[in-house]
Amino acid sequence: MTTFRIGEAAELLGVSADTVRRWIDSGRLAASRDEQGQGQRSISGADLAAFARERASAPDAGAGSSSARNRLRGIVTAITKDQVMAQVDLQVGPFRVVSLMSREAVDELGLEVGSLGTAVVKSTNVVVERSDR
Repeated sequence: MTTFRIGEAAELLGVSADTVRRWIDSGRLAASRDEQGQGQRSISGADLAAFARERASAPDAGAGSSSARNRLRGIVTAITKDQVMAQVDLQVGPFRVVSLMSREAVDELGLEVGSLGTAVVKSTNVVVERSDR
């Protein structure tokens, strides 16, 4: 069975290791100790996946109705505009998301560096690859 250390789980969930420890200590997230019962705590992959799904199912308070389920909230780190198009860079946890949109859309949304934004991903084809540690 796949297991994750607290730091690995924190990275996958986009939070600090201290946050994961608090979730474990409060009973929100299940974890077990090593074979001696005293060492490192680990989280089973199945428990971590269930917890991630639970966290993701709570919609953003400011989100409207949409069939898209992949909503990535972050901070706008850069905007590059020309006469017609714009590139908006959004930092979502440890990930950079780049969107190309019309300049008019950026202006109408009032996007600027430092503002909050939500990248909404709707795709009929998503490739998932296994990552080794």
